[in-house]
Amino acid sequence: MLSFIYRQAMAFERDHGFRPNLLCLNREHYEHLRRDLAGVARLDTLVRLLGMEVVVDPEVAHPHVAWSAIDWPNATAV
Repeated sequence: MLSFIYRQAMAFERDHGFRPNLLCLNREHYEHLRRDLAGVARLDTLVRLLGMEVVVDPEVAHPHVAWSAIDWPNATAV
């Protein structure tokens, strides 16, 4: 899973000229990623390691990366 995400991020950067800051995946893909990175215990550590916020959405069929102008760590729901 990690190598797939890496390839996605590199292709995104090559195509757009900047790095993605979002990783979108479903719960199953997220659990697979967590198994691949078993030494990473917390979500915030995973986010720092990947350099992307993680969005878990049951509607996502395949993991993908994207970019968002939203400052997710400081976003609040209204």
